Amino acid sequence: MVVCFGQPIQALGVAKVLVSHHPEFVKDDLVVGFIHWGDYSVQKVELLRKLDPTIQFPLSYHLGVLGFNGLTAYVGLFEICKPRKGERVFVSAACGSVGNLVGQYAKTSGCYVVGSAGSNYKVTLLKEKLGFDDAFNYKEETDFKSTLQRYFPDGIDIYLDNVGAEMLEAAVANMNKLGRVAACGVIAEYTDGGKRAAPKDISIGLETIPSAFTGLFHGHNVGKKIVKIADE
Repeated sequence: MVVCFGQPIQALGVAKVLVSHHPEFVKDDLVVGFIHWGDYSVQKVELLRKLDPTIQFPLSYHLGVLGFNGLTAYVGLFEICKPRKGERVFVSAACGSVGNLVGQYAKTSGCYVVGSAGSNYKVTLLKEKLGFDDAFNYKEETDFKSTLQRYFPDGIDIYLDNVGAEMLEAAVANMNKLGRVAACGVIAEYTDGGKRAAPKDISIGLETIPSAFTGLFHGHNVGKKIVKIADE
């Protein structure tokens, strides 16, 4: 998301071209890029990328697993942490848009994966739909260090951190020698004051943007939060 005083708010989105004065884009092209929060917007071409019409994935995938979230998860796990088969991986905020992908990537690499989430519903989702070996509701735990010792009696090899604060301290305290930590986000610090991968949480209508945005800071979303303004 991009916020400039006196200017419309921008966020990553998928849109259809209605009118174009640039030779690389024509009417009805589908594009992804930073787009204004609105029904219509005028965009600079350097902020847009044309989508390949032969790709049959849902358009929302370009905002999640095929977008920044998928790239963040991939780089954090494979480029920074370099998982090996049999290693033990902990993912915080594991139902979020990055965390859920990290867990699934780690499972395909033969790792043992545990995630934390903020509700029992999300814990069930992690274990029963997303393939995590185990998960826990951090809101029901009073001592994160002891909790992680319980789930990782042999220590943590890789931690993908999405929350920071006490959870990060607890994970580091339980890390094995030569363990790796990828720092993706610190949401706890921001807010302290089928079998297809990549779940998404979609709100319908321009008027839902404020509640969708503020809901991110209260853990209301499951996977990538998307506001759908128009039909495909």
